[in-house]
Amino acid sequence: MIFTVLQVLKITMYNLGFISDENLFAHVKETVEKYRFTIDLKKFNKNLIDPIKLTFDSKVYGKSYEETIESEIIRQIDKSNTNHIGYFHQNIFRYIDSAWEVPERGFDLINHQEHIFVEMKNKHNTMNSASSQKTYMKMQSMLIENANNRCLLVEIIAKSSQDIPWKISLDRQQYGHDYIRRVSIDKFYERVTGDSKAFKKLCEVLQRVLEDV
Repeated sequence: MIFTVLQVLKITMYNLGFISDENLFAHVKETVEKYRFTIDLKKFNKNLIDPIKLTFDSKVYGKSYEETIESEIIRQIDKSNTNHIGYFHQNIFRYIDSAWEVPERGFDLINHQEHIFVEMKNKHNTMNSASSQKTYMKMQSMLIENANNRCLLVEIIAKSSQDIPWKISLDRQQYGHDYIRRVSIDKFYERVTGDSKAFKKLCEVLQRVLEDV
């Protein structure tokens, strides 16, 4: 028997409160459908392979060239899928609150009603020094443009649960502003939903949603 989305949802209720069952199911489904399972030679060759590293990897790990190349294929597929998880994190807030937008360029998320501009990073150590400085200066310019603006660096995998001013060194000087903040993903969910356990609840129900999808 073929189940429609609504028929499945009549059986399984997720009850997160801050996002409807239908929207959660649809967003997870859309993310799953983006997942990559294969790669052709043309796409594989788009990422130039270092023949010296390939030779080292083959000999050091005692693998054939075929096994080493297969490992590189898996790495490339995994990198694509990691980007799709970024899509999941970024776009779910459109379903939680329609005030949140995903612009084509500039910032990852914007809430014009509340003057909030968000950059999302997968890990707390993703950005190097130059990238951090560039991002911080971009946020500074938003405060100069409008004193009501607020800028957030949201970290999916953070060292700790936090919502603190982002302090950074620029030209050997320490800078920090209360309206430019480093926020862990759980604290950002709390800001958006008003529920301090929102991200925890999503993590707990996600496996069930994926099974339904």
